[in-house]
Amino acid sequence: MSNLFDLTGKKAVVTGASSGLGRQFSLALARHGADVALVARRPEKLEEVKKEVEALRVKCIAVQCDVNENDQIKAAVASIVDQFGTIDILCDNAGIGLFAPAEEESDEIWEAMIKTNLNAVFYFAREVGMVMIKQNYGKIIMTGSIHSNVAMTGLPLNAYCTTKGAVRMLIKSLAVEWAKYNITVNGIGPAYLASEMTSSVIDSEDFLNVVKTYCPMGRPGKEGELDGAIVYFASDASSYTTGQLLSIDGGWTAI
Repeated sequence: MSNLFDLTGKKAVVTGASSGLGRQFSLALARHGADVALVARRPEKLEEVKKEVEALRVKCIAVQCDVNENDQIKAAVASIVDQFGTIDILCDNAGIGLFAPAEEESDEIWEAMIKTNLNAVFYFAREVGMVMIKQNYGKIIMTGSIHSNVAMTGLPLNAYCTTKGAVRMLIKSLAVEWAKYNITVNGIGPAYLASEMTSSVIDSEDFLNVVKTYCPMGRPGKEGELDGAIVYFASDASSYTTGQLLSIDGGWTAI
């Protein structure tokens, strides 16, 4: 019986791959056989992740790219296609977290969040989507959040919730438009997991008390607990699944 989760020979791209969830996703795809193109701003960090991926005996390339610059997105996609020949999987993951109470939220914070967490996600998907349309195949996985669905008492997440809620609808709209090209578009909606972006939040005693109140499992997520969803959405196991955002949150959004 064939392994539905086998990614051998598939060509994957992961944005925001230099740390945190992007690093985890890159390793998860590589463990299942995919060749991986790592995309991020920091070349020194990319090289560290590249060594980890190559240790899994797959091909890996590191592509420096600021996803807030459309010209750099286009150049990165062209470079990946030139080196890999195609793109089968996109983990559209790059994002930032800037927080302030709505009444104090500066134009700069709002615009930076929209630019990185929404605009760049669409622009990268659009460029890769054109590659996938030509080959009549593709798997796109976007990183949403539990805040694609809910806000939170005690944390000023206005801009973050807005962008992640928009990503949820972007998943749906692209899934509908691109289904005719055999492209699936799905997303994950994680709660708080340890990463470079979240460490300043989840390490505090106040936040752990919030988790104990709102999360039935009573803890943040652990490294590796998103891997199964990423591999599922990247593989042919999800061939009839599109337009979905899967909450991976210890039951948080079930309340």
